[in-house]
Amino acid sequence: MAWRNYDIVDAVRQALGTPVGFDTDVNAAALGEGRWGGGRGLTDFLYVTVGTGIGGGAIVNGQLLHGLAHAEMGHVRIPHDGARDPFAGNCPYHGDCLEGLASGPAMAARWETPPESLPPDHPAWSLEARYLALGLANLVCTLSPQRILLGGGVLQHTPLLNLIRVELSRLLGAYVPGGEVMPPQLGSRAGVLGALLLAEQARG
Repeated sequence: MAWRNYDIVDAVRQALGTPVGFDTDVNAAALGEGRWGGGRGLTDFLYVTVGTGIGGGAIVNGQLLHGLAHAEMGHVRIPHDGARDPFAGNCPYHGDCLEGLASGPAMAARWETPPESLPPDHPAWSLEARYLALGLANLVCTLSPQRILLGGGVLQHTPLLNLIRVELSRLLGAYVPGGEVMPPQLGSRAGVLGALLLAEQARG
């Protein structure tokens, strides 16, 4: 919090005397996947990661989506069935937003064990798929991506991706095409490679 509103870009630019590119980690990863990974050749796709938090970057018409600030896909509001899931959520700002219900720490708090320790047949996974599909359905209906690259630590549970695909298809109800949902191709290198592209763009 001590860095809040600090102009780090100008500080680095002046200290090093060089152009500086600056963006969110997920936006950088989206850039990397667009150039060398799962978004290559596409004009419109999403990169979404589910781990210690939930974040996403969107490429729209071949460009990173920006607005007043940056897209906060992890904090979209989704239906929360309190009867099925009485967990209040753990986002410090919104409680039961998508991140508050479906991030790795939210799963650990709800089930009192880390997600990687949950067995494959645990009800946690169907609930997780439901929440993530609800969040993705909002993004599909808003941005109409050709593809969704879905990664992060929570997605290391192999069956989860297919559970999400099935639930997302059910939620969309054949009203709009959902786009392909697949893992990112660059793994942990996506953000670093995207940062190189930010530097390239800053250099102009």
